[in-house]
Amino acid sequence: MNIILLSGGSGKRLWPLSNDIRSKQFIKIFKTKDGEYESMVQRVYHQIRAVDREATVTIATSKTQVSSIHNQLGSEVSVCVEPCRRDTFPAIALATAYLHDVLHISEKDSVVVCPVDPYVNEDYFTALKGLSDIAQKGEANLVLMGIEPTYPSEKYGYIIPRDKEEISRVSTFREKPDAETAEKYIKQGALWNGGVFAYQLKYVLQKAHELIDFTDYQDLFNKYDTLTKISFDYAVVEKEENIQVLRFGGQWKDMGTWNTLTEAMVDPSIGEAILNDKCENVHVINELDVPVLCMGLKDVVVSASAEGILVSDKEQSSYIKPYVDKISQQIMFAEKSWGSFRVLDVEEESMTIKVTLNPGHKMNYHSHERRDEVWNVIAGKGKTIINGKEQEIRAGDVIRMPAGCRHTIIADTELKVIEVQLGREISVQDKHKWEWPM
Repeated sequence: MNIILLSGGSGKRLWPLSNDIRSKQFIKIFKTKDGEYESMVQRVYHQIRAVDREATVTIATSKTQVSSIHNQLGSEVSVCVEPCRRDTFPAIALATAYLHDVLHISEKDSVVVCPVDPYVNEDYFTALKGLSDIAQKGEANLVLMGIEPTYPSEKYGYIIPRDKEEISRVSTFREKPDAETAEKYIKQGALWNGGVFAYQLKYVLQKAHELIDFTDYQDLFNKYDTLTKISFDYAVVEKEENIQVLRFGGQWKDMGTWNTLTEAMVDPSIGEAILNDKCENVHVINELDVPVLCMGLKDVVVSASAEGILVSDKEQSSYIKPYVDKISQQIMFAEKSWGSFRVLDVEEESMTIKVTLNPGHKMNYHSHERRDEVWNVIAGKGKTIINGKEQEIRAGDVIRMPAGCRHTIIADTELKVIEVQLGREISVQDKHKWEWPM
């Protein structure tokens, strides 16, 4: 099975845990059998592997999320990087070209496209495998997964099948109607469009060439920023007449808001939190090293991180985005391919950051022109390379790097470092990468 997982999102609806780098799919709230926590992308990836160990999984994402994906899934996972955001049709066209030209998947093979963030059980992925098998037969150009609706939502597209069979032809597809129209569709036996569909690779490749002037994957990648922003549903699905739908009646939740996300939490709190016995339907996610105490609250979500603190009625949390849009703040926490960092303090001419490197990982070999840096090792062992000279380091060591010098740090064990940046123009743009010196 060939699967494209769409990993997008701007990180607004689950503030303060999400941001432009750390979107909702990377927040670790789902408890595993061993008592640890995993994110949506980890949960979905592991579920796919449980159903089809040999599946070819490619994650289509923006370049800001690549480090988080490699941090959580490992460096071997296949990633198709969008140079900029252009909505789902360009993203799927690019990923399909990537499968064909880079991974050399045959034009006759079926491909399944799936969002990276549904809350589902393994029967959902068994259904995806069925979707792939139906598409492989080629009786329809597109095969959609139809979710049994529970209410007339305006958030989803609607698929109206011709009959009530498990697999049936589609008579109508409409993207996000108003509530009144949605109710009419449901009475006609309509299903929700969960953003999951399958096709033979050659079909989408042909559609991409019809709508975009390009030769191959690399050419499409190079001109990606010139493409029109349009969803796959509007560009392709609404215009296609030869469509089948596979019904799915298992558990399916869209984890798009704090309200729906907390419904999936096993425990009422993650992190240091105390809830008294008068609290009802209260959930706390606390990433700070200070306790959160809740007393006498009802239907409330509390979320605390280095980015800020949210205290909200669960229903009202769905309307968070316009308020978060008004907040202008630098990224305070991010996961990287080598580990993670958390900003501890920001002054006019300094910034203090706690850096954690995973065992066996290293930063890029780089330099800064407008700032000095100091690394204070607080835990673990490793080595630094500064202007080509290697030095072993351990807890208690202090390494100073003036502006312009080339440097990196390598972790033998988990390595924790307090990094102090000193300068008048501290910026993420002030970084020049160099070839590895060893």
